[in-house]
Amino acid sequence: MPKTLRLILGDQLNRNHSWFKDKSNDKLYVMMEIRQETDYVRHHIQKVIAFFMAMRSLADHLKNHGHKVLYIGLDHPANQQDLVKNLSWIIREEKIALFEYQLPDEYRLDKQLKDFCLQSGVQARAYDTEHFLSERDFLENFFKGKKTYLMESFYREMRKKYDILMDGKEPLTGRWNYDQENRNKFKDPLLLVPPKRHQKDVSELLRMIQIQGIQTIGSIDDNHIDWPVSREESLELVEHFCQFLLPYFGMYQDAMFSGDPFLFHSRLSFSLNTKMISPLEVVQKVEGYWLQNQDKIGIAQAEGFIRQIIGWREYMRGVYWAKMPEYAKMNYFGHDRKLPDFFWTGKTKMNCLKQAIGQSLEKAYAHHIQRLMVTGNFALLSGIDPDEVDKWYLGIYIDAIEWVEITNTRGMSQFADGGIVGTKPYVSSANYIDKMSDYCGSCYYDKLKKTGHKACPFNSLYWHFYNRNEEKLGKNPRIGMMYRTLAKMKDKKDILEQAEVYLSKLEDL
Repeated sequence: MPKTLRLILGDQLNRNHSWFKDKSNDKLYVMMEIRQETDYVRHHIQKVIAFFMAMRSLADHLKNHGHKVLYIGLDHPANQQDLVKNLSWIIREEKIALFEYQLPDEYRLDKQLKDFCLQSGVQARAYDTEHFLSERDFLENFFKGKKTYLMESFYREMRKKYDILMDGKEPLTGRWNYDQENRNKFKDPLLLVPPKRHQKDVSELLRMIQIQGIQTIGSIDDNHIDWPVSREESLELVEHFCQFLLPYFGMYQDAMFSGDPFLFHSRLSFSLNTKMISPLEVVQKVEGYWLQNQDKIGIAQAEGFIRQIIGWREYMRGVYWAKMPEYAKMNYFGHDRKLPDFFWTGKTKMNCLKQAIGQSLEKAYAHHIQRLMVTGNFALLSGIDPDEVDKWYLGIYIDAIEWVEITNTRGMSQFADGGIVGTKPYVSSANYIDKMSDYCGSCYYDKLKKTGHKACPFNSLYWHFYNRNEEKLGKNPRIGMMYRTLAKMKDKKDILEQAEVYLSKLEDL
């Protein structure tokens, strides 16, 4: 009879964890598909299916390698659809003496498991997930006493610590950051490469989810999903990225193109956030491939990618653990509007939003600029309640887990934290969207017009946002020019009135 119960959560699918070196018969691993996790927010159907498939893949791998695994499917007759209730009956039925778990990456689960351990009466131990490059409290200690957490400082520390793109104590080529070279508009479809396919028929799993009454959003194409759900498939995606996408990644990482939803992005975020692969092995693979192909690939391509993983990804996790649970309630501007219904349907005359939202509903994916400077930009300019924005981002994207979603959404995108993550709000008029995409050319609205018939809503909403928030933003040195420009505008009154009209009928835009 097993005496130790080990819990594996749905985003803890790390085959290489030190736990699995121990194959003794007294360890029972448990994994669960539960309504607690499918229902706390309404998720994309592809997200629910991908998580379940990836979990089942790990369970099969562990069983095939001699481990005892109790896998509780969503339709398991004894499934009580709650983490604590399921743990309680397993401990009772299996006569468990010791309960072990890996530290969750979400605050709510961390608290739930801590409370359970205090009340269960069974001995308990918590372990690190052995995934991230920094500890939970590293960033908070690194910026101790500072009001603003500057990502660039943290990023450089990570580069030094893990000797990534370094020449001794200095960065290779003498430069740390090539962000200025990562802002090109995409104009050459001949450069595009077909995405790496991992097509899988999920009709049985889809039927089970529907029978169980799980409420989801988005669509699924012909009962198939095309996301990696095992370590092997994830590593194939890394190889594909290095060989075919890395040569142009940095150059076009901020570009948006209606002809291709992925461009040169790796689509590795789901694999990383479920821990099927580790950030260190990914960046070392990319660094090694670049070093072997420097004659064909510029360093800006590799650095831009590596910065996203060991910079932004680790940084956002650090902010999460430094500021939760208060972070989830921050609303610096006091925004309270409802998210327009077209965020759930994609039916809007604004082509940029139609493209970004439609793609999200269809693919469970949009890259960082689509999330930040299209959907997020519109939500911030329109004064949407950050709670509404959080729920949408957390549900619709396959890679969205709260630790990475809420810091990017409530912090980076909505400036609801008042400047902890970003030194200024990330807002723009139509000019930026047109500069970085081909969306504006075929839009119902006129990108050049601020007022009048078919004037692009982003243009007037942009100035309305700055005008109504001057008390909070007027002294920010990074945006002083905006207020000087606003003060000189001869048509300021007309622009603000146009914005008021749009704000009064967001559903109709």
